[in-house]
Amino acid sequence: MPLKLPIFRKKVLGLLASTDETKVMHISDTPESSYRFIEDLIDKTSPDYIIHTGDLVDNVKLERRPDLLPIYRGALRKLARVLKGSGAKLYVVPGNEDDPELVREFFGDAVVEPGSVIEIEGVRFALGHTWEDVVDKDADFRLYGHNFKLIDRGLNGVLGVNFVLLPSRRTYRVKYPGGTDFDRGYKMWRGL
Repeated sequence: MPLKLPIFRKKVLGLLASTDETKVMHISDTPESSYRFIEDLIDKTSPDYIIHTGDLVDNVKLERRPDLLPIYRGALRKLARVLKGSGAKLYVVPGNEDDPELVREFFGDAVVEPGSVIEIEGVRFALGHTWEDVVDKDADFRLYGHNFKLIDRGLNGVLGVNFVLLPSRRTYRVKYPGGTDFDRGYKMWRGL
């Protein structure tokens, strides 16, 4: 049985699938339960770039539970297969719940430090896990996750999967599936 999507999401996915513009896809704080959704989104939109701003296995809280490292490693392997199999150019920022050494093992040269600024087709993107990593960076877009905070020129990957089209600089957000916040460990939205 095919997945039924809200009308607005269908329109956005149709637009993203049909555009000739360069597509930058931004995700953050991804629990393992969201990997299939992310893979489907990649298949439907064919992004040219994928940026993950940390907490790659957000259902495993390594900061508090380092004993879950084997579970984290297995899930990270799955996500690496999805993202690397996309053919998109990758950028990955480790988050506070990540093991930086394992992230480098699975993503190699795609790993960048929080606060890095990259340029794609003349557009500057500041990449960080938290808003503090990017708020003072000279960039056209500031990509981050970690919590629900919004900042000037910021795109928060916790709130949804962000797409930036270039050269127009139009942005679109596709919401994560229901239950994603619960799988991240949020019982309710904090900070609102």
